[in-house]
Amino acid sequence: MPGRVARLLAAGPAWARVAAFGLLAPLGERRPLVVQQAVVLAEPGVLLAVRGDVRGWELPGGNAHPGESDEDALRREVREETGLEVAVEARVGDYVRSGFRPHVARVWRCRPLGGSLRPSAETPRVEWFDPAALPDTLFPWYREPLADALARRAEPVLRRERLGLAAVWAGMRIDLRMRLSGDRAGRARARGRASE
Repeated sequence: MPGRVARLLAAGPAWARVAAFGLLAPLGERRPLVVQQAVVLAEPGVLLAVRGDVRGWELPGGNAHPGESDEDALRREVREETGLEVAVEARVGDYVRSGFRPHVARVWRCRPLGGSLRPSAETPRVEWFDPAALPDTLFPWYREPLADALARRAEPVLRRERLGLAAVWAGMRIDLRMRLSGDRAGRARARGRASE
């Protein structure tokens, strides 16, 4: 029980940091934030990671460093967050998101080349999931990019999404479920795991 209480108490500061990032950071930006995200597909399924701040399953990825290309940033972020080296196969599309933390999620389909699956400080859990049995604690805004990646479209898509109060509330509910379960909620059908 003390572990559950500590995990729940940690939600407050994490939510405060995410709220500041989502509401205040865009005010000082000259250009929209662009994040690179990977749909890593292999025989075990699709690779997902649990965020270290707001708990829930997501696609690995992150921001480019100054002067870094999109694909180089993607490969670096996947390696840092999961331990895997990946080959970038195709750009799935751009997901232009307004509302909470406006940004563009540039999503890429990838395959693993090497490395060893392991968690990181940013992603304390990484696991393979059957694409037909994704965890219900996957943040909902990742479902469409995953479906687009699995469809293997000939051209990248451009989708516009609004992350309003419903999305924020869904993220908070997922975070609470994950915290209460010690990050085990919604993952009964995982095919393999890197961390306990």
